[in-house]
Amino acid sequence: MAHTRGAVVRSAPGKFEVVDLEIDDPRPGEIEVKMVASGLCHSDDHIATGDIPVGTYPFAGGHEGSGIVTRAGANKKGLKEGDHVVFSFLPSCGHCRWCASGMQNLCDLGAGLLAGTRWEENTTRLRLAEDGTPVGQMCGISTFCETTLVSEDSCVKVPDDVPLEVACLVGCGVGTGWGSAVNAGGVQPGHTTIVMGIGGIGINAVQGAAHAGASNIIAVDPVALKRESAQQLGATHAVETMEEATELAKQFTNGQGADQAIITVGVLKPDHVGQAMASIRKAGTVVVTALGDINSTEPLPVSLADVTLFQKRIQGAMFGMSNPNWDILRQLELYRAGALKLDELVTTTYTLDQVAAAYEDMHAGKNIRGVIRY
Repeated sequence: MAHTRGAVVRSAPGKFEVVDLEIDDPRPGEIEVKMVASGLCHSDDHIATGDIPVGTYPFAGGHEGSGIVTRAGANKKGLKEGDHVVFSFLPSCGHCRWCASGMQNLCDLGAGLLAGTRWEENTTRLRLAEDGTPVGQMCGISTFCETTLVSEDSCVKVPDDVPLEVACLVGCGVGTGWGSAVNAGGVQPGHTTIVMGIGGIGINAVQGAAHAGASNIIAVDPVALKRESAQQLGATHAVETMEEATELAKQFTNGQGADQAIITVGVLKPDHVGQAMASIRKAGTVVVTALGDINSTEPLPVSLADVTLFQKRIQGAMFGMSNPNWDILRQLELYRAGALKLDELVTTTYTLDQVAAAYEDMHAGKNIRGVIRY
């Protein structure tokens, strides 16, 4: 048993607060990691607001992180003390139908991500505790802890020369946004792409669309800082509303509309899907990456005739349809080659004790990505 500090929510709606925690010793297949950095993703805020219910409270947040292995149980990946790792918030077993067919992002282990326990043992006690009270782990990793205990299924060993302070971002935000354009959206050279919402995910959808060769990349956000950032990282145009974006896309395509509209807003609403559908051409694609109230049954304002007769497609994107064990390393290589920007994504750095204030800044539109540095 060791000790750590971590940010937990006790109930939803609630706010993150930093507390002292006990952490179990690593068992076979488990890795203890001293954190170096953690991204502040909107999904953790969805936990705090209750948009995404979890199975255990208190619940230790954070799912986008990097660090250095301090202890390791026997494991099939050969991870050992001193190794540098980036976490994948989606574990991959490597042998289920989805992993075996190149869809690691849909690994069956993902079914237990919000239970708070290890996925293979949902009825046993948790790996973190506060004064003897079990504490759940976000995605089994809880990167809002100074030291955390994770499954080998969540770890990707990365080269020692990659700065972990920004490498954390490829564990969620970069792969989710970049992949939403490149994988889920199928952006090709010459395309016109709309990205709706420029935060930690949307900014990387812009990077992905630029990398794939889109001629016109239209970033949509009401916040001036985010529009400016989008243009610095590849957007050709930046506007405040979807109405403006739709009109621009039609001007570029002889009235047809965008090839893709990628929804990366902070809180997904049905109207966002309707607006995106109205912006794309025949046989175009709406990529739904954003999350909102996952229990909502509110209908989508989408014409079924529009889907059938115009052959439009609504495509969901989990982690940008990425394969963590390959794409995390691939994106870090793109970073090393100067083809993918990471340092420029970090607007503000925070200490662990500032996590609640960091989310206030996110809601105020002050950050592209906030990062906790330990």
